[in-house]
Amino acid sequence: MKVSFPIAPEPDFDTAEAARKLFAGPVDFLKGVVAMDGLPPADRPEVCFAGRSNVGKSSLINALTGRNHLARASNTPGRTQEVNYFTLGEQAYLVDLPGYGFAKAPVPVVAKWQALLKKYLSGRPTLRRAFALIDSRHGVKDVDHEIMHLLDRAAVPFQVVLTKTDKISRQELEAVVVQVEEALQKHPAAYPELVITSSEKGHGIATLRAIIAGLE
Repeated sequence: MKVSFPIAPEPDFDTAEAARKLFAGPVDFLKGVVAMDGLPPADRPEVCFAGRSNVGKSSLINALTGRNHLARASNTPGRTQEVNYFTLGEQAYLVDLPGYGFAKAPVPVVAKWQALLKKYLSGRPTLRRAFALIDSRHGVKDVDHEIMHLLDRAAVPFQVVLTKTDKISRQELEAVVVQVEEALQKHPAAYPELVITSSEKGHGIATLRAIIAGLE
C-alpha cells in the first residue's frame, strides 16, 4: 500500500510559542565526538540531523536556535567531520552528524565517519528521531537512499526535511515533493510527514521546532 507523505502543518500559537521559548533558552555546543566512547551519557532524548555534504545542516541548526554561529556553516563539503552535540537546555540533545557523500576527504577518513555513523544510529537508545535533510534543488539522490537504508536497518524513525526551498519555484517544489514521496515508499522507517524549510527565509522553522519539542 502506498504511504502518503503530507507536508507538516504549522503549529498552533501556543505550541509554537512553547517551542520558541525552548529554543530561545540555553543552547550550547557540548562536544565533538569521533568515537562511540566519547558520546555523552544517554540521559535525555536526542534528535539528529543527517544529510549529504553541503545540504544545509549547520544553517538549519543555526536557524532553529536563532544563533548565527552555533553550528559552523561552510561552503566546503565535508567540513563537519565529527558527531557534534548541542544541549537544548537540560531537556534534549541536538546532534549534527557528519555530512555524507562527496566529502573532500581521504577515503580512510570517509570510511571512519561512515563506521561511526552506523554505530551511532544502531546503538543510541535515547535517539528519538533522525531528520534526513534533502536539498530541494536536487531531490533524493542515491547517496540519500544509502543513509535511509541505514536508518531502516537501525529501526530509527526518520523524517525528511527539505532545505533551501527559497531557491526554487513553487512548481519546482511541488515536483520535488512528488519525487521525495515516491522515493520514501522504499523506506519503512520514514515518518509519514515532510517538513518544508528555508533557513535563510525562516520558512518551516517554527514547525520543525514544534516537532522536536514534542518528542519525548
